[in-house]
Amino acid sequence: MKNITLYLVVGLLGLQVSVGVAAEAPISEQTEDCLACHAILHPGIVEDWKKSRHAQITVKQAMAVEGLARKVSSTSIPEKYQDIAIGCAECHTMRPDAHEGTVDHLGHRMHIVVSPDDCRTCHDEEAEQFEKNLMSHAYGNLANNSLYNALEHSILGRSLHKDGKLLKAPASDLTKEEACYYCHGTKLEVTGYEVRETELAGELSFPRIKGWPNQGVGRINLDGSRGSCSACHTRHAFSIEMARKPYTCKECHHGPDVPAFKVYEASKHGNIFSAKHKSWDFTAVPWTIGKDFTAPVCATCHISLVVDPEGEVVAKRTHRMNDRLPWRLFGLIYSHPHPINPDTTIIRNKDGIPLPTDFAGGFAEEYLIDAEEMTARKNTMQRVCRSCHGTAWVDGHWTRFDENIKLTNNETLAATGIMQEIWELGLADSTNPFDEFIEGRWTDSWLIYANTIRFSSAMGGGGDYTVFADGRYQFSKQLRELEDWLALHKQIRHLSKEKKEKDD
Repeated sequence: MKNITLYLVVGLLGLQVSVGVAAEAPISEQTEDCLACHAILHPGIVEDWKKSRHAQITVKQAMAVEGLARKVSSTSIPEKYQDIAIGCAECHTMRPDAHEGTVDHLGHRMHIVVSPDDCRTCHDEEAEQFEKNLMSHAYGNLANNSLYNALEHSILGRSLHKDGKLLKAPASDLTKEEACYYCHGTKLEVTGYEVRETELAGELSFPRIKGWPNQGVGRINLDGSRGSCSACHTRHAFSIEMARKPYTCKECHHGPDVPAFKVYEASKHGNIFSAKHKSWDFTAVPWTIGKDFTAPVCATCHISLVVDPEGEVVAKRTHRMNDRLPWRLFGLIYSHPHPINPDTTIIRNKDGIPLPTDFAGGFAEEYLIDAEEMTARKNTMQRVCRSCHGTAWVDGHWTRFDENIKLTNNETLAATGIMQEIWELGLADSTNPFDEFIEGRWTDSWLIYANTIRFSSAMGGGGDYTVFADGRYQFSKQLRELEDWLALHKQIRHLSKEKKEKDD
């Protein structure tokens, strides 16, 4: 009796949902089945999807759009998808054999986690670009680098004070998942299956997924693919507008190690955005400079297809976020040209350490883009800048920025020179270069202060963040503290040696 009632309810609700959505675009029978239950169980998800472009237009209509306004990059999409809107079933039952954890779900083979390789069906070019992006490798680049693991352990490890020492036990997986791997992405694994008693459908089987939930940019999915499109195009609206607004980037780029948003927010561009963005069009494709917006946001400079008022392309759309970036500002330990390969675990500096620079500031050049490629990327970015600024302005900004790269690398070299002497004298143990007090002071100098100066220079043209707000003032103070700490401990060692000789 329960199942008969269920199917009657599902059928009636399915009809109601179908009629409600069909005014925009027809949906498949499979998606009707999904909506019938989930409109009751998860109304927020369903209403969000109803407002999405996926629900408003069929695939065939999207493919018929010509020129720069086209949003579907794939040239060949299976016929079965073309005359319908993209709904629940089209994403969650796609390629079921490719996904570990696919289960029978009321007659449909369903998987929970939708991956970039599913989105690739319609958005092949974007998926291909993202695969070549540092972000898509963010999980592996962190988890598979022994040096980064040491820094991670010093931050996340469980503390224990024992025998007069502060010790660190390994962090739990749950701690890691909501810390570094929140943004970098987790590695999803099916650890088993469980049967749950559901409100509408009785007993149903679901996979238990280690590392879930997560929408990190480098998530390792259950089909083996990397990344999560919903990191920026948040489900279930998958909105272009949301991906373009800087609040989306803020989620992982707020600082203090990568202070992109707070620097942007305090910049002249951020000031204009704050005052004017309600009148901008964040959905237009292509995106017209001066018409749809009057100051850049993160997406303008790094991702979006932007054109001038005559329709001429200023910068092509890209989902490889460093296509317009000559320098990798994030200091490891020094700012450096971008890696050639998004898998940075293969990088080795001249000392065999998995870093793009050595401790003396030299670049691991064979793994990094060359001067010609750096110039090409700089020129692409400057085309965006010159859409609003004169040549003298743009050249002046970049001259200061390039000088800041040299300056912060020079200051980091001084800090590292002091730290190396501390290690050489045995005043700190370099086995893990991040877990002692003085090593933390050294790490702050390049991970926080040098990074802040560089981001402020690049995105704001200077300002308080280059000086007093985690900038030059703190960096100079930190250098002096490093020097004074070394001098003090040299003196203590000398006095101890004198005392020992006197006692002998």
